[in-house]
Amino acid sequence: MARVDLSPRDRLIEAGTRLLDSAGPESLQARKVAAEIGASTMAVYTHFGGMNGLLEAIVSAAFERFGAALASAPKTDDPMADFFVMGHAYRQFALASPQRYRLMFGLAAPQKFHAPEMPVATATFNQLVTAVERIVATGRIRADDTVELAGRIWSMIHGVVLLELVGTFEQDGRALTHILGPMTIDMFVGMGDTRENAELSLRRAADAIRQ
Repeated sequence: MARVDLSPRDRLIEAGTRLLDSAGPESLQARKVAAEIGASTMAVYTHFGGMNGLLEAIVSAAFERFGAALASAPKTDDPMADFFVMGHAYRQFALASPQRYRLMFGLAAPQKFHAPEMPVATATFNQLVTAVERIVATGRIRADDTVELAGRIWSMIHGVVLLELVGTFEQDGRALTHILGPMTIDMFVGMGDTRENAELSLRRAADAIRQ
């Protein structure tokens, strides 16, 4: 049931998110979402101007939660270890909320809806840029353009996560420990870090995740 302590607008976003998680994007219809909070279809048009407006709000809320998950990674004196922890949080969010993740990146959406560019989505990418800047500042890797480097890293993580979501890789953790982790180590070594130091950072991240 939708929470009654929220505004009607927020209740519709919550109800739409709940339907998305349980039944996929095809369930996101004005009638179904409004029924979840005991309202008429007109409520969707009153608060969002239509379903596309509600879908944008659902995507924005998902990015806010995604950003909070990434921000939960600690900041220690080993920025590379912190980066690995952030990558783990990224993957955990996607596996825990696959329908939201697909909708956020325009991979599965109701007809005629395309996930728009929005500041909250840009903010999540900027969190990765900041994490990369901290690594570059240590001198352990070469000082490539940090936005471009963050884009390469995002693409790598995103690709592995998608392969897990579609079932190419089993969701048993091996994609993280046997594919994404070693791939990232190889990238950092190729950019100037020693394999010993990169693997030490990965072990520190693993210890932090287990705590």
